[in-house]
Amino acid sequence: MSRLPSFPWTFVEKDLQNNRSSEFISDILKQTCLHPLCRKFPPSVRYRRLFLTELIRRQEAAGCDPLDELYDALAEVVGAEDTTECYKSYLLPGGDAVSLLENVALISEGTTGLVTWEAALYLAEWALDHQQAFTGRTVLELGSGVGLTGITICRSCSPNRFVFSDCHPSVLQKLRANVQLNGLTEQETPTVSVEELDWTAATEEQLRQIGADTVIAADVVYDPDVVGHLVKLLSQILKRSSSPEVFICSTIRNPETYSGFKQQLESAGLSHHVITGAVSHVFPYNRLSSIEMIKLYR
Repeated sequence: MSRLPSFPWTFVEKDLQNNRSSEFISDILKQTCLHPLCRKFPPSVRYRRLFLTELIRRQEAAGCDPLDELYDALAEVVGAEDTTECYKSYLLPGGDAVSLLENVALISEGTTGLVTWEAALYLAEWALDHQQAFTGRTVLELGSGVGLTGITICRSCSPNRFVFSDCHPSVLQKLRANVQLNGLTEQETPTVSVEELDWTAATEEQLRQIGADTVIAADVVYDPDVVGHLVKLLSQILKRSSSPEVFICSTIRNPETYSGFKQQLESAGLSHHVITGAVSHVFPYNRLSSIEMIKLYR
């Protein structure tokens, strides 16, 4: 069993059986570790080490000609120190890429917001399939994290304005860096801003100034202690005279917490319906996870 399940090893194995020249391995290297995107925004040392070790193992098992540049690439990472941060690049359908600086650990600095989670990837895929929900609009994202969903929408869905938001200082710092890294600015369309939005203290005036036509959030329903504040904020957003479209995408890790969120929505007078239907498979992630996307109404 491969330790890197997102890579198509079955196809590599099949091709190695038919083509044992080092040229095939060289092509794989050029499309992965030696690709300009990978050189500019390198993935974690551990990931590259695992990938190259697995590639060498399969090359040797197939009896292929040895390739110096493959062993050189491994030598480059064998002695390198693991870091707490690394880049991850997410390829978009048009050939463009979103590159993000993320933390290696799932939880660090007291927050889960420094990595990309499955619901953010699912919501980004849904947005790519439903660009009309964002084109020409002002979009507010709650709990933007490191920025994958929002940057994908800015790159591919032509919003007029996009407001990224979060409240944790470390997350906001990384989010601003990633927005800048991907060439988004306040001077060009879409105009973008990164704002601190504390769900417990958001004011009517703050929401009025943002003036969102569409509001999105991914993986924000995980802590029972903050669900009440989220529902109160969503209620404020939807009770404005120009009520925006609101989409919430969640990975259901704890059914009790998620059910509690829906009950609180109902108590606040907010209705919802579950958005069904397949999304295009653009990004690699665990599709066995239970992910649900809902649209809210007053």
